[in-house]
Amino acid sequence: MKKTLSILLATVFAFSLAACGTRGEQSATQAPSASASSSAAGPEGIDTSQHVVINYMTTGDIPNNDTDAVMAELNKVLTEKVNAELNIRWIEWTDYMTNYNLTLASQDGSVDLVGTASDWLDAWPNSQNGAFLPLSEELLKTYAPQTYAQVPAENWELCKFNGQIYLIPEDNYAQWINHGFMYRGDYAREAGIANGVHNWADLEKYFQYIKDSYPDVVPWDAKADASIVTQMSTGWNHSKTPNITIDGLRQEVFFGESKDNPYTVSRYFLEGAELVNFAQTMKKWNDAGFWREDVLNNTVDTREAMYAGQSGADQHHVSTWYSTVRPEMDKKQPGSDVGFFLFGEENSNVISINITHGAMAIASKSKNPERALMVYDLLRNDPEIYRLFQYGREGVDYTVDGNMLLRPDGFDNALQGISSNFWWGRNDSLELRQSNFAWDEYDKVTPIYAEMAVPYPYGQVIFDLEPISTELDTISNIYSTYMPIIVFGKSADPAAYVQEFRDALKNAGYEKAINEVESQLASVYGS
Repeated sequence: MKKTLSILLATVFAFSLAACGTRGEQSATQAPSASASSSAAGPEGIDTSQHVVINYMTTGDIPNNDTDAVMAELNKVLTEKVNAELNIRWIEWTDYMTNYNLTLASQDGSVDLVGTASDWLDAWPNSQNGAFLPLSEELLKTYAPQTYAQVPAENWELCKFNGQIYLIPEDNYAQWINHGFMYRGDYAREAGIANGVHNWADLEKYFQYIKDSYPDVVPWDAKADASIVTQMSTGWNHSKTPNITIDGLRQEVFFGESKDNPYTVSRYFLEGAELVNFAQTMKKWNDAGFWREDVLNNTVDTREAMYAGQSGADQHHVSTWYSTVRPEMDKKQPGSDVGFFLFGEENSNVISINITHGAMAIASKSKNPERALMVYDLLRNDPEIYRLFQYGREGVDYTVDGNMLLRPDGFDNALQGISSNFWWGRNDSLELRQSNFAWDEYDKVTPIYAEMAVPYPYGQVIFDLEPISTELDTISNIYSTYMPIIVFGKSADPAAYVQEFRDALKNAGYEKAINEVESQLASVYGS
């Protein structure tokens, strides 16, 4: 049966091109008082006489700050409310995808809550493989009643596989994490770009000005890691064509033709002039010295180089810009006035994020699934617990003034902050605005992005990758081989190199993969 996009119109506005979570980002809504009473522990009559430890698995490096002290406080409150403790099981960033999936595949009952995502953490393949527990509506109503009531029925539908709910969506939190370039507003004005960088031509003019005027500054001291390579490739595509990314297919080489024709898969990587234009432009930028000659082997921390005044740009999320880089640059490079160029803004090609970009699941071998749901309901909905888990201890780690969270003088987040990486249940109803974030800049750009965006059009499809698994593996390897050379302009003849790349994709069965993706889209949305 053909399904329409109307089910998606209720989703939270939240943008993403990347398959990644963003640390230290907060949203805008004032939280109620942390002393407010809570009924999040579920209905009376549930037996919580046995004390349990709930293991929460999340991605991120083990923190070296006050997290342990805050967790001790959190566990006192959790014990009081539901006789449970929470332990964070970290999947560190190095080789995180492999270690994440191996942990789920080899479950021994030591994992309960699992942070997951449909676009960057294999939520649906892991659901299919039996890693997650199906969640009945009765189970959710009983043990996570506030969450169940808050999530609209149409959003629960987007969390189902084979008719059963497997995911709890982070659908009440506005994320602004599209990729793009952070640049210095002072340099842009000096370069004659009075209104800031808003397209790739502006960016080229900006880089050339730095190259000509600041010999000790690399216009973009880039590292050619996989994420940067993919976001540059995708960012150009989104900016120069109406193509929109289809998530959940291992590598970002599958795009819908446009917002108006989303279920026809674009042949951007096989034909047309735009990929060649990209390769030729990047060759021009390489020859102009916009990045280091040894960029493919560069190990410089680009952001730290920007903080030190040695790089003119950094590439990441909107939210990284207003929450981290802009505030830090205001301190370390006063007057730098860091702005943001959003990929896709020059042709208004912005798509809202899928609500399962962040989601919580229950491990299928969890020894305490009911209590795990009760703990999650508290983490997401209880004001006192939410603030502890997100911000730390009020009066020690922060104070509140109106709707602003204030950190103590001399506060160093790396040493004193709280790292829970709870990207699977943040709640705008309980969020505080951190006073050091660049809210004035955020409030200027978000209405512009919101006006451009349309809902993610693939929220109801769960791809079966088995028929094209071999092809996808080969395509991914080809992409990883060719795309860094294209992105950083290292081929002698860009047009010939793109053709070689296209021939390799064809030989790998890319057209078969396109046809299979289109067939599966048609089976969900109709032809």
